[in-house]
Amino acid sequence: MSAPDEDRPIPPAPRLGEADAPTSRGGATEAARPPGGGGVPGGGGVPGGGGVPGVDGGGPGERRSGLRNPEKAVRGLGAGTLALEALVLLLAIQPIRAVGGNLSGAAVTAIVALAVACVVLVGRMGRPWAWHAGTAVQGLLLLSGLLHWSLLVLGIIFGLVWAYALHVRRVILG
Repeated sequence: MSAPDEDRPIPPAPRLGEADAPTSRGGATEAARPPGGGGVPGGGGVPGGGGVPGVDGGGPGERRSGLRNPEKAVRGLGAGTLALEALVLLLAIQPIRAVGGNLSGAAVTAIVALAVACVVLVGRMGRPWAWHAGTAVQGLLLLSGLLHWSLLVLGIIFGLVWAYALHVRRVILG
């Protein structure tokens, strides 16, 4: 027995505006695709699509990060880096004084000022100048190495971490 609707053709779905329509790749819409590659061979959710053309971006040469809001993710990376730096700087004062020898008042003042600058920048990472100011803080931390050798070591470590954060920012945002 066949149902009366079985012989009728299915009407086409109404067309949405391009801004409202989810893009379709391989028969599944982006909204319906599970995170992490969506079962596309070679995709794996890795930027670049694992060598499969058209898997990761909308067109040739376009790279997608797979993040819902890449700008917010990059801001979080910068803010987290600076917050960790402020915490380490403040917690390093006493061990440097106990183990590292003579830590002058100028060095302690420099540490506290740099930590305060890091905390202020954490709240300002949405501003376009904040990344440049964060780079300046790294340079000042390196210069504070003239006051005590351990500050130079911290400056090198956090300078490398900040350079990596800038690299990730460039890769994600382009």
